[in-house]
Amino acid sequence: MFDWFSFEWFYPTTLRSFIWANPIYLYLVLGIPLLFILRWFFGGNTSQKLNLIVKKETLSTSWLKNLRFVVPVTFGLATALLLLALARPQRNLDSEETVAEGINIIIALDVSESMRTADLLPNRLSAAKQVARQFLNKRANDKIGLVVFAGESLSICPLTSDYGVLAEYLDKVSWDMISASGTAIGNAIATSINRLRDTSGESKAIILLSDGDNTAGNLSPQSASDLAKSFGIRIYTIAIGTNIGVEATNTQILNEIATNTDAVFYSAGSREALLGVFENINGLEKTRFAETLIKDVRDYYYVYLNWSLVIFVLFFLLRNTFLNNALED
Repeated sequence: MFDWFSFEWFYPTTLRSFIWANPIYLYLVLGIPLLFILRWFFGGNTSQKLNLIVKKETLSTSWLKNLRFVVPVTFGLATALLLLALARPQRNLDSEETVAEGINIIIALDVSESMRTADLLPNRLSAAKQVARQFLNKRANDKIGLVVFAGESLSICPLTSDYGVLAEYLDKVSWDMISASGTAIGNAIATSINRLRDTSGESKAIILLSDGDNTAGNLSPQSASDLAKSFGIRIYTIAIGTNIGVEATNTQILNEIATNTDAVFYSAGSREALLGVFENINGLEKTRFAETLIKDVRDYYYVYLNWSLVIFVLFFLLRNTFLNNALED
């Protein structure tokens, strides 16, 4: 219950052993002396003064005059401890390193207006999201991220092996995520490349789900696919929709992208066609990932919070004693 009541918590070795969840507050601790300097500098001319006439020989110096610093120092110490508590010192009590084999994959999903077309029920976007969910359900040990695009592209989720979190992001995908109209396939590929290019391993892939019409963006699909190929990234393209009607799917662009990056183009007019995507990606060379799984993280902010409260109480008590200069209060 009183494990916090020990000076060992203030040893440098103890402080260095912590992982600080909010380290920004540690920098604020360094600013406390600055506050006292500013108070002395600006408060010297505005403080109340009591003029007394005394004989020079009655004036003498004593160590007792230093007691006037006890009250402000107590306040500064309590504030510093409060900032340490806000920085949230933590320790990893139990961790485990696991090694797995997988692929770095970015799912690039079209959310443009043309994806509202209902040639695939209930519409192309919903069908694309179903395809993406099926893809997640068949993956294991891969690191997967999510990019959406319309007139511009947006990275929604970085590479992660937590498919539950990724599925939550996928469920929130809608047409109103990007206000810019059009379909910028080249930009979507460039954003996906930025997520993949600095990752380790040789197995990197983009799963691009779109209706194939490139109508926006400042980078052509051809140039983007050339860039992906230079980084060793394959782009598996999946055409969402049919070739019938006003909003017909432009399969030529998607086919060229896949061919240029030594990947494969598929049509999502039928769910069975997706099996080919899974088989091809499974055939890629796997990358070994070393991940540290944290099983137990313990917070120690309460130690410094309790000390701060105790010293704040002491500060308020000392303010009502002779140690406090009432003329400067």
